[in-house]
Amino acid sequence: QVQLVESGGGLVQAGGSLTLSCAASGSGAGIRAMGWYYQAPGKQRELVASITSGGTTNYADSVKGRFTISRDNAKNTVYLQMNNLQREDTAVYYCYAYKGWMNYWGQGTQVTVSS
Repeated sequence: QVQLVESGGGLVQAGGSLTLSCAASGSGAGIRAMGWYYQAPGKQRELVASITSGGTTNYADSVKGRFTISRDNAKNTVYLQMNNLQREDTAVYYCYAYKGWMNYWGQGTQVTVSS
């Protein structure tokens, strides 16, 4: 089992920045990838960014150039630096960890961008 604890969400004005963190505990060894999804009201959950244990990253087109994902393998922690936030980035952000053919999910953290 992997437990994920997220932090760093909140309210920010358009153009501002936030950093999300997600720490994995429990059976953290062997996590192959970590990342973030977001889910806006009335919409499906979508991938924001992911990073493998080897450092390969992947981003949604809508966040390329604005968001940066990074990972500390020793701490089993993933970070999402979000710059130039826009109103359409408002959503609940969920951390995930992929291990042993399973996805584990955090509880979600709200990010709200005001104009």
